[in-house]
Amino acid sequence: MPIYNRIAELHEDMQTWRRDIHQHPELCFEEVRTAQIVAEKLRSWGIEVTEGIGVTGLVGTLKGQGDSKRTIGIRADMDALPMQELTNLPYQSVHEGKMHACGHDGHTAILLGAAKYLSETRNFDGTVHFIFQPAEEGGGGGDAMVKDGLFDRFPCDGVYGLHNMPDQPKGTFHIKSGTLMASADIATITIHGKGGHAAHPQRSIDPLMVGVQLHTALQTIVSRNVSPIDNVVVSITEFHAGTAQNVIAHDAKLTASIRTTSEEMRDMVERRFKEICKGHADSFGVKIDVEYHRNYPCTVNHEKETEILARAARAVAGEDAVNTNAPVRMGSEDFSFMLNACPGAYIFLGAADDTHKFAVHHPEYDFNDDILGLGASLWVKLVEQELPRT
Repeated sequence: MPIYNRIAELHEDMQTWRRDIHQHPELCFEEVRTAQIVAEKLRSWGIEVTEGIGVTGLVGTLKGQGDSKRTIGIRADMDALPMQELTNLPYQSVHEGKMHACGHDGHTAILLGAAKYLSETRNFDGTVHFIFQPAEEGGGGGDAMVKDGLFDRFPCDGVYGLHNMPDQPKGTFHIKSGTLMASADIATITIHGKGGHAAHPQRSIDPLMVGVQLHTALQTIVSRNVSPIDNVVVSITEFHAGTAQNVIAHDAKLTASIRTTSEEMRDMVERRFKEICKGHADSFGVKIDVEYHRNYPCTVNHEKETEILARAARAVAGEDAVNTNAPVRMGSEDFSFMLNACPGAYIFLGAADDTHKFAVHHPEYDFNDDILGLGASLWVKLVEQELPRT
């Protein structure tokens, strides 16, 4: 994989940074240690740092040579997941129930490597904003940074992000214009029935039975309201009811994860979700409360910026290693909030090889350090390509 010689020399440093962050994972909006490490390194390289954006987020600003007003933003996420690591690696998490199981440790190290290289060479004319974001894993840190004035304080002509992908061959890039990842919404359904003795069900209104019926009915949104060529997922992920084997519960609670790939489909699914719940409440004589929360919007790449990023990827990995017609993924990303506020694009970097086979969010997942240099080279190439010295 062709990478910059100086970045190749930085591989051991990037690996050390990555494994240190991996060993000390921090959850949403708790990335104090990680942010401090990032800030200290950036400042030591002569990069101006602004901390506390979106709670624990920060931005490093580096000006190149020349007087161009053009700017680029490059984002890396920093947070870990609330899960137990089972890798038994020498640098395994030292915190019970916390793990870098999605590769944000690697994303942070990649952007640090690019920042160090660019601070040494400054072979560009313009300004680069290195955006280190907290709370991607459900906390909406991207939204928090935008609402905290990210692009007002650090205007960008384009903003770019990257994610490792352990189900694609190591060293390949995958991108497309338009919708790349789904939205992610959350619904909580509380069924208020009438509890009683299990021996006398006729005297109760069983909320568990209503919940079972509701679980099945909600699946018809996908099977009967969505075209087979569209992408929608409705998953009931939690079902809680009852405390004893001889008691009919008074209440039941279900939680759902909903994924769609367009705002139109998102509106339809929410409407049908509430209609089906209301219909079951009327049919069974219970009260059903629905809390429907729109969480992350679809991740939609801008056409011009997609081509810009793909061109940089081809320059570092070769034409055959870049897929510009990547399939839509039903996972979600809060980089979507940044793309809604600023033109930009998001790209996947393949990481799969014989020793890195576990998917993200798996307790045995580990970021593939072999792609650190390629990721950093992508960001350097993007900057030098779009902010050329004249």
